[in-house]
Amino acid sequence: MDFSSGSMKELIDYIAKSLVDNCDRVEINEIAGTQTNVIELKVAKEDVGKVIGRNGRTADAIRTILNCGAAKLNKRYILHIIDQ
Repeated sequence: MDFSSGSMKELIDYIAKSLVDNCDRVEINEIAGTQTNVIELKVAKEDVGKVIGRNGRTADAIRTILNCGAAKLNKRYILHIIDQ
């Protein structure tokens, strides 16, 4: 996979839609900064638990995958999970 800024957003979109029941309510917004990019993941209120996981393990795993891909770009990403 060719890693670029757009593909990080697509990667999070793919992972989130695989986890939730309401795929149509998944929204991804990327805020680009000079050194750090923020990806906001918005999911339905009833799907927040599926994305965060027990004790935050799923969210931590998603962040780990995101940071591994970001390392190839020499960038830093922060993932914020927001309920709608």
